[in-house]
Formats: sequence, structure tokens, C-alpha cells
Amino acid sequence: MRWRTGIPGWVLLYGLALAGLAWVLAWIDFQWQVRSGPGELYLALVALLFTAMGIWVGRRLTLGSRPPAAPFRENRKALDYLGVTDRELELLQLLAQGCSNKEIARRASISTNTVKTHLSNLYGKLEVSRRMQAVRRARDLRILP
Repeated sequence: MRWRTGIPGWVLLYGLALAGLAWVLAWIDFQWQVRSGPGELYLALVALLFTAMGIWVGRRLTLGSRPPAAPFRENRKALDYLGVTDRELELLQLLAQGCSNKEIARRASISTNTVKTHLSNLYGKLEVSRRMQAVRRARDLRILP
């Protein structure tokens, strides 16, 4: 649910809930001053309310109402259009795992100069200039999961 402001509905609901809790705090403070009741009881009540609110927001943010993720399907059309070879794709996958050039060379059984050449070609095809830009671009194009 979104309003015209672009703010998700749960944010507005959370804001309203916090405003309500602030009002409850003001009311409790007034009652406490008027009656000089036991402050520990009021503090426990407020702590309980904020704990419940935190649990609700935490579950909402982590579980939310997100649809289950569909299984990843590689975008072969993008690979064909860009002209990415299978070897370059293999090196791109190792790059996405955070491997250094030496690690990529060891895993792919090629020299580090060959890795640099393949990555340079890949950067040109993806129109990027850095490793992380290449990974981000490949994920945007659904080449990598």
C-alpha cells in the first residue's frame, strides 16, 4: 500500500503508532503527576508497549509481505547480445564471489595475465571500468544471481 507521497503505508502506520505511544506517555505523565502513582508500573507498561512495537516492526521488516523469490534464470539473450563467452562468464562468476585475480587464475587454471585480458574484455562488453561495477551490471542484466 502506497500513498501519493511515495511513502510505504507501514511507515505511516508506524509513525501513527509512535504518535499514539507519545500521547500515552504524556497521559501517563499527567496521571502520575496528578496521582503520584507508582512510577515503576508505568515504566513497565511503556517498556512493554515499546517492546511489542519493536517486535512488530522487526517482523514486518524481516518477514514482510514479500513474495517468495523466483528461482534465478540466466538471461541468455543479454549474454548473446553482449557477446560474453562462457569463459568470461565463468570468470565473472568467480569475480562475483570476491576472488582476486590470482585466485581466479588458480581456479580457472589460467595465468593471471589471461585473467586480466578476459576481465578487460568483459569490462568493455559491460561498459564498466571496475570489478564491482561489472558484478552490479551483470546482476542488473540478470546474468548473475
